[in-house]
Amino acid sequence: MNYNAAVDLVERNLATRGAKLAYIDDTESMTYAQLAERVDRAANALLSLGIKREQRIAIAMHDTCDWPALFLGAIKAGIVPVALNTLLTQPDYEYQLRDSRSRAVFVSAPLAEVFQRARANCPDLEHLVLQGELRNLLAKSAPKAQAAPTQRDDMCFWLYSSGSTGAPKGTVHLHSHLVATADLYARPVLGIRESDIVFSAAKLFFAYGLGNALTFPLSVGATTVLMAERPTPDAVFKRLVEKRPTIFYGVPTLYAALLVSPAFPKREQIALRVCTSAGEALPANLGQSWTERTGTEILDGIGSTEMLHIFISNRPGEVRYGTTGKPVPGYEVRLIDDNGNVIAKPGELGELQISGPTSAIMYWSQREKTKNTFQGPWTRSGDKYSFDKDGYYTYGGRSDDMLKVSGIYVSPVEVEAALVTHEAVLEAAVVGAQDEAHLVKPKAFVVLKPGQKADAKLTAALQQHVKQKLAPYKYPRWIEFIPELPKTATGKIQRFKLRT
Repeated sequence: MNYNAAVDLVERNLATRGAKLAYIDDTESMTYAQLAERVDRAANALLSLGIKREQRIAIAMHDTCDWPALFLGAIKAGIVPVALNTLLTQPDYEYQLRDSRSRAVFVSAPLAEVFQRARANCPDLEHLVLQGELRNLLAKSAPKAQAAPTQRDDMCFWLYSSGSTGAPKGTVHLHSHLVATADLYARPVLGIRESDIVFSAAKLFFAYGLGNALTFPLSVGATTVLMAERPTPDAVFKRLVEKRPTIFYGVPTLYAALLVSPAFPKREQIALRVCTSAGEALPANLGQSWTERTGTEILDGIGSTEMLHIFISNRPGEVRYGTTGKPVPGYEVRLIDDNGNVIAKPGELGELQISGPTSAIMYWSQREKTKNTFQGPWTRSGDKYSFDKDGYYTYGGRSDDMLKVSGIYVSPVEVEAALVTHEAVLEAAVVGAQDEAHLVKPKAFVVLKPGQKADAKLTAALQQHVKQKLAPYKYPRWIEFIPELPKTATGKIQRFKLRT
């Protein structure tokens, strides 16, 4: 039986919501009827370029109304869109364009120069289309398109992993995966509804942002606010106050920056009813501070590029800050110890594995990494977790970030969470470093709040602060003060850069 994800997401809204706003970006808005037409024009435009079914195109555009139209237009035509991070370097783009063998890349004007340089090293790339040229192509294309006869298990789109542990991998998803994330998480857990206005600081090229700003709102007919610029506190506050979204999706790093900003709006200036966080574990103090300031909860959860969206989450009214919540119904999770056994006892750390209907089918052209991650019905997350007697899961760091100090596992995240409770600390990241005896001990990289002085006295105070919060052996033996932490565009700390 034929199934096309773009047809499902768009056409479910046309009968009763055609005149309703689907998207509002920085310069224009688009109703559901206009979205449907632009999707069809995009499908026809891609076919006019000679791109055939199952071939790839790359999208490296900032978040505007053109992004969902092009992404869904490709899917409707049976062409496979590859979402590219808009904050990468020329070598990164060359790698991903060659790896995906994209026939065309669609680029926002500020990115034109880097892609023009990269083009010479991408032999499969036939078309480099700037966003303004895309608009011209859409205007010339027919407003109605025939959907490709795809099926639920056909390859639909790719996302590149964000590279928090090294080189990104082309993660291949199916047509059935998009709507499944809405059916399992967005409606029953997040509680998104037609009346919502949603705003995601996480961009559309990121799996988290793709669900937040495309799949979830389209699944219920909500309205989405898009923002092309980077999510600085001022930019986010502007949208929260002017557009008055009811759902806001952020990452822990951003929530921290928002909370220390002097521009934080008054509660009566915003209309939020619920917020979410993913990408990294949300420190409990950030969640508590946000709720005190706004009156709304942050539903911290964990998802991944491989699983497409959130599979463990806190629930409205049942939030326990400091935990990631409980498994989303429709997904199974398990923890595996170092010997490959399933952990059944609360409080023990193990590697988190997930089984569910949205797992990617493979990493493109990386057979060994595919076999290591996708093992039968189970997908290895690479994250360490524990659960308590009530079934709440707590993050314990990446499997490759875990430290063994004196033969005992130490979670970098636990040390980071202790550090950020100190009044002088804005952000912290902890990695393993060797002492003079070549034994691994925690080392902290700390970003201070404005006006704080980095000196030996503060170093000693922070070390003592951690000793008071945690078992003494977990304190950071070294503290290095830096102006900012290296992160992916989606806000994940790149600890592998700190280790080197």
